[in-house]
Amino acid sequence: MIRRIHPECAVEPADDNTLLDGTYSSDDLTYATVLAGAELYCDRRLVLGRPSELPEHLCQAGAGRRIIMHGMHSVVDWLSFAVWEDGVLIRSLSLSPDGGIQENIGKPYDFELPYWAGEHAVEPVPGWHNQDPCPLPFHPLDLGEEALRALFGFSVEGRSAPDDIDAEAVHLHGFRVTDPSGEEQAAREAAYAAALQAMGPPRRYRMGPDRTMHEVGPDNRSWCCFNSTRWRSQSLDRSGRLRSSDELSVAGGDRSRWAGRSEDDIENQVWIR
Repeated sequence: MIRRIHPECAVEPADDNTLLDGTYSSDDLTYATVLAGAELYCDRRLVLGRPSELPEHLCQAGAGRRIIMHGMHSVVDWLSFAVWEDGVLIRSLSLSPDGGIQENIGKPYDFELPYWAGEHAVEPVPGWHNQDPCPLPFHPLDLGEEALRALFGFSVEGRSAPDDIDAEAVHLHGFRVTDPSGEEQAAREAAYAAALQAMGPPRRYRMGPDRTMHEVGPDNRSWCCFNSTRWRSQSLDRSGRLRSSDELSVAGGDRSRWAGRSEDDIENQVWIR
């Protein structure tokens, strides 16, 4: 199954995961499972900026069936999803605030229509630096969660709907899938190095009593990690560890998973280094 998707790669077993935590796999990792009438793969290499360029061998793997692609990245607020029916591309959308609309093919689905109609416009957050109006009529990640629920039956952020699939109960098999030539890994490391060189130093923010965001210095013990317009505000005790989860103020995430972590632990997971 995995070798059909990655025919030129070396495949070996890796730790398993769940659908809740395995949707964004690490480098060289693929999570997969077979469900009633469907095969599910979680692999960042399978999500494209232009879904219409899906490799032919993947189209052939889904011949006679529906193929659904879905990907999001909160650092650049990017969304991409697409649907093929028996090898024919029916709908493709790929966009981000900075990159604009990379691809928009086919008729929008009903779940998209309120977003294109401006019913979910992005409201500015007072206090963020260089906050220009969003060039899109909605936040891509908001539509991304809606698309994930409509196409796959669950979401990864926000409130769950009563009929959502319990993603934590869906078991995924893990595989380490690598390019034996090393070329893919080398290209990836070069891209990481170039991105790191282009980045400026991290900037930290704290929400004030007036509910606006204020930039704080590196020595301030209350801080906020953010990816674009999505943010998590944390509070540290004197030992530099997070307070208990019921004291945390977190937007768009599971508060309990941050409790007891050190500041460095959290920065390593939230900031792109």
